[in-house]
Amino acid sequence: MNYKNITVAGSGVLGSQIAYQTAFHGFQVSVYDINDEALELAKERIKKLKPRYQEDLKATQEEVDAAYDRLSFYSDLAEAVKDADLVIEAVPERVEIKVDFYKKLAAVAPDKTVFVTNSSTLLPSQFAEATGRPEKFLALHFANEIWKNNTAEVMKHPGTDMQYFDQIIEFAKAIGMVALPLYKEQPGYILNSLLVPFLEAAQMLLVKEVSDPETIDKTWMIATGAPLGPFAILDVVGIRTAYNITLAKAEATGNEEFMKLAELLKREYIDKGKLGRETGEGFYKYPNPSFAQPGFLKG
Repeated sequence: MNYKNITVAGSGVLGSQIAYQTAFHGFQVSVYDINDEALELAKERIKKLKPRYQEDLKATQEEVDAAYDRLSFYSDLAEAVKDADLVIEAVPERVEIKVDFYKKLAAVAPDKTVFVTNSSTLLPSQFAEATGRPEKFLALHFANEIWKNNTAEVMKHPGTDMQYFDQIIEFAKAIGMVALPLYKEQPGYILNSLLVPFLEAAQMLLVKEVSDPETIDKTWMIATGAPLGPFAILDVVGIRTAYNITLAKAEATGNEEFMKLAELLKREYIDKGKLGRETGEGFYKYPNPSFAQPGFLKG
């Protein structure tokens, strides 16, 4: 594996984490997003990761600063990918947005560049043709809080050349991940095949007015010993991501409950700026959410 220059396209919650984790492990990283405003938000997001790395990984001030210095930021896609050995795509979870992005990327990326998608619910074969290099394209999926929850699901599609599959497994290890190979396409990979139905079930209890987020989380935490309930997890994932996934499902299935949920997430959370942990409020208020208080599990 001879990867040195990495481009991360999309600088949202997870894109920012992927970029910083990759830079922390010594790679030069170009961060691409559609405009300077998005990039300014990314810089703020990434700067907030520094103390987390110091606290959770015992990284030094020098290490976290050096990692940040290995990042550069671009709103010009051609400029962002001109030296890229690998492009990690982390753009919004909508088919039309990703297809459009890959067509633009294919036109400007060098021939050597390998493309991977970080999509959590869509399959690489849905975009393989748009990439113009299906043999050099596969999925590399990360979990949120990547520096701690260091899973990297590597999934090929039927047209992926195995040499690139093997290279991406090596790359994942090189940035501190536990590489988890998937040899067949599976919607949701391993993690989201388990997690998405769980989060969906919790949100359906809310939209049907069966119970409230705190009670649902409390039930799960007490009964299973889990450190977080589903709504606390949704705050980490980001409510905008949950909304995109729900809306896509509503449009694909025509299911009224999913449409109702999408509308609820938009009206009560997104429109009010409650996007989860990153904005300080989602289903809970941060930095001191009620589920982290000593009495939360006592009733």
